[in-house]
Amino acid sequence: MLRLVSLKFGRLYRYVKLLFVASLLVFMLLNTHSLLASFQRNELTERRFLSLNKCPACFGTSWCRKFMNGQLSFEGWGRVRFLDFFNVKNVHFAQYGEPREGSRRVVLKRLGSNQELAELDQRICKRATGRPRCDLLQAMHKTDFARLNGDVRLLTPEVVEGWSDLVHCPSQRLLDRLVRRYAETKDSGSFLLKNLKDTERMQLLLTLAFNPEPLVLQSFPSDEGWPFAKYLGACGRMVAVNYVGEELWSFYNAPWEKRVDLAWQLMEIAEQLTNNDFEFALYLLDVSFDNFAVGPRDGKVIIVDAENVLVADKKLIKQHKPENWDVWYESKFDDCDKEACLSFSKEILCSRTTVDHNYYAICQNLLSRHATWRGTSGGLLHDPPAEVAKDGLLGTLLDECANPKKRYGRFKAAKELREYLAQLSNNVRQLSPA
Repeated sequence: MLRLVSLKFGRLYRYVKLLFVASLLVFMLLNTHSLLASFQRNELTERRFLSLNKCPACFGTSWCRKFMNGQLSFEGWGRVRFLDFFNVKNVHFAQYGEPREGSRRVVLKRLGSNQELAELDQRICKRATGRPRCDLLQAMHKTDFARLNGDVRLLTPEVVEGWSDLVHCPSQRLLDRLVRRYAETKDSGSFLLKNLKDTERMQLLLTLAFNPEPLVLQSFPSDEGWPFAKYLGACGRMVAVNYVGEELWSFYNAPWEKRVDLAWQLMEIAEQLTNNDFEFALYLLDVSFDNFAVGPRDGKVIIVDAENVLVADKKLIKQHKPENWDVWYESKFDDCDKEACLSFSKEILCSRTTVDHNYYAICQNLLSRHATWRGTSGGLLHDPPAEVAKDGLLGTLLDECANPKKRYGRFKAAKELREYLAQLSNNVRQLSPA
């Protein structure tokens, strides 16, 4: 009986799939002229398509000249706009051409879905006029994004605290860093807010409130060794970052030695973001297989989605000494039976100097047997070789890192896991043929 039901569902799935493909073919035939026009037109040179007409309710203009000169163009089927229906995240792949360097692949992001961007416009209009629709250029000057215009010297914590994860608990030191490294101004390098133009201030604040990912990439740049994609520039509501490589989930069934190396890098990222010489703790609040990518040449793991990063200033915590500030904090294991679950308190992340959140997030959502992704389970380190499985140490460390049974067990397990993975990775390289 069960087999009969499964066969019926299998046939139904095939019929639905066939019907969808047939419908898509019919649609394409009926719109052949539109499709050809899409491939011939470079929409990345159009102001309205880039939402450049909505500035300063946008993310910047530093790359507009490159867009308008036709140096960027969508790849292949990315030029077909009706396929955007399936592209909920509004992330596109494009070719960027330099006269002397040739072309290279870049990633273009609108930093939100069409619905989220429409809601942003409505919020701006309602705050300015009380109506859901308005002239955004005029409305922006009547919002919180414009109240810092003029001779305001610094961007201060009380103004932007809680606007987004990045500034859930900002310090003056962090905000000075954001302004000083802001790439959408010609006067970058100064932490004085008054040195920015009015439009630049509004763009910075809107980005900070809507999706601060560009500011994370600018403030903690890859050129200085931070594990984030490189920020390139913006035009209107289109942001360009460098293309890193295939997403981490595509390595789920890679050879064991490759997965060991990737796992070791992930634990190193967790350590770097938690403990660094700058005393900024960067906590990853959204950890899943599609938020990381792997370089095709160097095999380096990079964070490609930095929207949900909370930055806590350890220097400020040590200075103010809130209650239990020096007590080690252990994150609670969350067995929610869904993908990419995490349990955390932003207030605690902001008030402790020693927190195991990043180790917990990487171990639970990516490495251990508790990790699930797109119907797969077992984590990146699933099905280890017989000798590793027999030894048992890897499984023990992963379990303790994801769901510790001893007090402060995750801190110890994370340290030992990093060392063990480094050893495994080194042994694999030594055993590999030259």
